[in-house]
Amino acid sequence: MLRALAVDDERPSLEELLYLLNADPRIGTAEGASDATEALRRINRALESGPRGPEAIDVVFLDINMPGLDGLDLARLLTGFAQPPLVVFVTAHEDFAVQAFDLKAVDYVLKPVRKERLAEAIRRAAELRDSAPHIPVHEPDPDHISVELGGVTRFVAVEDITHVEAQGDYARLHTDKGSHLVRIPLSTLEERWRSRGFVRIHRRHLVALRHIGELRLDAGTVSVVVGSEELQVSRRHTRELRDLLMRRP
Repeated sequence: MLRALAVDDERPSLEELLYLLNADPRIGTAEGASDATEALRRINRALESGPRGPEAIDVVFLDINMPGLDGLDLARLLTGFAQPPLVVFVTAHEDFAVQAFDLKAVDYVLKPVRKERLAEAIRRAAELRDSAPHIPVHEPDPDHISVELGGVTRFVAVEDITHVEAQGDYARLHTDKGSHLVRIPLSTLEERWRSRGFVRIHRRHLVALRHIGELRLDAGTVSVVVGSEELQVSRRHTRELRDLLMRRP
């Protein structure tokens, strides 16, 4: 069953496309996005979730002519990912087919969309998805994490992250140059980056051992200095942290 994302800035076209997608038995779920920026945020969550995660997307049905970031721009961004979703263009314009297929599009469907023509595009996407190797990865690149800045996806090196702060279902990644908010729980990053030298020091903080400059003890309260910030260490994490710091080369 394919997990689909439909992207179109015209509401009637988006609703019609979602209706046709949901009517096809090969589509498991179909969500909608009204512009490319919203779609990119949703795809980012899917990539962080992993190819078998609860928010994964297999194929994007993408309009071309949209304000701001258009469909071709979004498709170009997706080519930079290690495991991007498949792309099917759904457009009223015939002129961009060559560019679309240069971007490895699965199909190019013209509006008004016919049920039979869309079914053929779904068949092609399903065949390609089923023939692709299933690699259980959680990020496009294990040395980087993708962040969204003003509708553009950028990659932050994990080694540059000094500490991570929990903010509900989100996490704020801190580096020497600034911070970035990602929609990943702190507990997920703790598990993912444990082998990379990150340690939990508090229910709200995950810290990279290599970026700890000082360990401070004041009237029974333990804290660490990371860059210009001093972060409190909870009692339950104090012993583990001290042991790790003692073994640090």
